[in-house]
Amino acid sequence: MADTALLTRRTKPWALTFFSLLAIGGLVAMPFIAGEPDGDKMPDIVRFIGHFHPVLLHLPIGVFMLIIVQELGAIFGRRHHESVANTSMFPLFFGAASSIVAVIAGFLLYQGHGDDYTGNAIAERHLWGGLAFAVAAVLTFVLKAWTVALGGNAAFYRLLLFASVSIMGFASHDGASLTHGEDYLTKYAPDPIRSALGLKIKDSDKSPTIKGTSDPAVDAKPNEAPAGGAGTPAAPVAAGGAPEGSVYETIIHPMFERRCVQCHKPGKAKGKYRMDTYEVLVKGGKDGAGLVPGKPAESNVLIRMELPEDDEDRMPPEGKKGLEAHELAVVKWWIETGADPKKTLGDFTVPAEIKESLSKIAPGGPAPSAEPEAAEGEEAHHAPAAKQDDALKNAVAAISKEFPGALSFESQQSTLLTFTAVSLRGNLDDAGFKKLEAVTPQFVTVDLSATKVTDQAVVQLESAKSLRLVRLAETGITDAAIDTLLKLPALESINLYGTKVTDAGVGKLATMSGLKRLYLWKTAVTPEAIKALQEKLPGCEIVTGL
Repeated sequence: MADTALLTRRTKPWALTFFSLLAIGGLVAMPFIAGEPDGDKMPDIVRFIGHFHPVLLHLPIGVFMLIIVQELGAIFGRRHHESVANTSMFPLFFGAASSIVAVIAGFLLYQGHGDDYTGNAIAERHLWGGLAFAVAAVLTFVLKAWTVALGGNAAFYRLLLFASVSIMGFASHDGASLTHGEDYLTKYAPDPIRSALGLKIKDSDKSPTIKGTSDPAVDAKPNEAPAGGAGTPAAPVAAGGAPEGSVYETIIHPMFERRCVQCHKPGKAKGKYRMDTYEVLVKGGKDGAGLVPGKPAESNVLIRMELPEDDEDRMPPEGKKGLEAHELAVVKWWIETGADPKKTLGDFTVPAEIKESLSKIAPGGPAPSAEPEAAEGEEAHHAPAAKQDDALKNAVAAISKEFPGALSFESQQSTLLTFTAVSLRGNLDDAGFKKLEAVTPQFVTVDLSATKVTDQAVVQLESAKSLRLVRLAETGITDAAIDTLLKLPALESINLYGTKVTDAGVGKLATMSGLKRLYLWKTAVTPEAIKALQEKLPGCEIVTGL
């Protein structure tokens, strides 16, 4: 029969079983071999393949639903007593094979976007759920093959089939929750269904609306933090100028919130480490305790913050601004004194150097002035800066309409900007980049990889004096662009992969003593020139290949 072309009862599927178990072993081993995802180190090909996951995942879902219909037809149909071999083997083979392909693509997506998924409970559950489904799908195919070959009872095969589909349902739901949100299915559910699922009844969520604005950042009381608002609210200040509240609440946590929490919070905890509360800050993540009171040398959070910027274990990673030296000094002092979450500044004898560092941090904002005139003068002094910030925000908002997702502030309180053309590759040229000229001086990182820009666009970067990282891989730049890069004093990382730069141009970079990383893979630069440059820049890592 055509339906039993893959197997006959005379054939025992030993080879098929061997290769299937080999595939299962490979699937299970993948997460352990790859380790924690780190998107910064993944080549573009990993992300490229991973982005096919949303397309590929529908294949096994559709195939297994077809098989379920076939089996139900066999069970409840007139010929339910006939052998399971009457149901085609090919759909099950295709379903198992496509599940493996979909899971591999999903795993590459997970690895290629580590910052988005590390520490995300739903993402990790979806990963293991997908692996479990692929394993169950392969086992189902193998079990059916043996059932057909031996003419056995189909009950065990069907039981495993329905279990596989159930696992598929749970894994698919987690995947949809990642894309659409956890409450996507239940958001508009009627009250009876919400009640049955143990969710809040809609009517109970309603509360009287205060006339005016619903924006918590606007309605907040003077010394109250707006929920999810940008920046750190001013702490109440005592008459002596010291902030009321603990050192942790008014000084340490606001610093971490500004620079660290965006990557170490619920739903996005890089390294499985959260820093949004004191308890999880101390507890730590995959590398052990985050903070050891009284022992800064054993506190991972401080150790990683003090590493060189080009160190792969540094917090934050290369290209992202970390705490300033005076801020790190305060954190170290606080840990040395016991890292008590409740003690205020008044409980400590503060050394002179720490007082100086604290004056730069200015916790809680400026102390009240005894002279109203001076306060008014200070307010007038800060007014232009506020207007400047508003103008910058308006400019960023306007540009973001044309380049959605490409431009963003480095942090909630920073006026520095990051620009990435990852979604514009092949479409952005010099004329397009010219539209960002108004905000170019604020750039701190720029990624123009695989765009159509040339040396002309790089000239525009001359005004970006705070630029620390620039990626020009696979663009049309030449040695002429390097003359502009030499004028950027803060530059630490340059990616020239796949460009037309030569020995003559790259040799000029020897004067950039602050350069920490340089990518020259697939360029015309010779090994001799690279060796000569390395001798002049011993502290710079020159990458010439994988």
